[in-house]
Amino acid sequence: MADSNADWMGSLPPGLRSLPLSNLAIPGSHDSFSYWVDEKSPVGPDQATAIKRLARISLVRKIMKKWSVTQNLTFKEQLEGGIRYFDLRVSSKPGEIGQEIYFIHGLFGIKVWDGLKEMNSFLEQHPKEVIFLDFNHFYAMDDSHHHFLINRIRSAFESKLCCVECVEYVTLLYMWEKKHQVLIFYHHPLYRAYPFLWPGNKMPAPWANTTNVHKLLQFLETTLGERSRYGTFHVSQAILTPRVKTIARHLIRGLKNTLVHRNLPMILNWVKAQKPGVMGVNIITSDFVELVDFAATVIALNDLLLEEDESAT
Repeated sequence: MADSNADWMGSLPPGLRSLPLSNLAIPGSHDSFSYWVDEKSPVGPDQATAIKRLARISLVRKIMKKWSVTQNLTFKEQLEGGIRYFDLRVSSKPGEIGQEIYFIHGLFGIKVWDGLKEMNSFLEQHPKEVIFLDFNHFYAMDDSHHHFLINRIRSAFESKLCCVECVEYVTLLYMWEKKHQVLIFYHHPLYRAYPFLWPGNKMPAPWANTTNVHKLLQFLETTLGERSRYGTFHVSQAILTPRVKTIARHLIRGLKNTLVHRNLPMILNWVKAQKPGVMGVNIITSDFVELVDFAATVIALNDLLLEEDESAT
């Protein structure tokens, strides 16, 4: 993915800087942190008991890794390539002393704190870029774990955090004026206790849960048509989800070689046919965002808003 996308928000034409971020086309990644998972650690609490038992065998954990990894790029590499929305699932490590929180997708990933610091250092160097962090799944976490994680988020980003506001007010100009760069979506009732945590319902991300690319594209069309006109962002999850029998049939090949490679061209063609705006696409997520020119394709959709603006004047 080209570094030329590292400052794409700061480089948008003036006509787009005053539009709500909910009306722009923004590239995101699915299971954003899964570029590294620890096959030596126990299986995560997000897995069924039967899987946990099987995963005592190291070969099973190696196979799980092939299906848990949905990205090849680190946070820094994704950010440099233009990704601005991150899909985050987190967990404590049962049995570990303390309240450290880790990213998780079947297997444990890196510490959340390390990921947040990596993102913050990118933002320090790119002050006009804005990111969306969507904490949407929590495992093995009580309230004390949540408070620990939320304080980590606050420590990492401090004044860069954008407090909850009317969605339509949040434009690039608004963010730049206030020197904010981070919107945190937190799918847990504790969001109410912190002004910088946006409720999860402001970031709906309907999930097709299918291995069939035609069903996926139909689902994306339908859910886009049902999108709220105002008051929320919207995620189009352009991802295919393996079934148990898919994994069993292609154990060694893994997610990338079984589902992603074959179907990405059709998914990308769907993206190219979209338009951002009030009822259009907003955030679009994908697996293995570097395999095709995914981020650049999504970012380029914003040019359509300019053409619309010119034809109106």
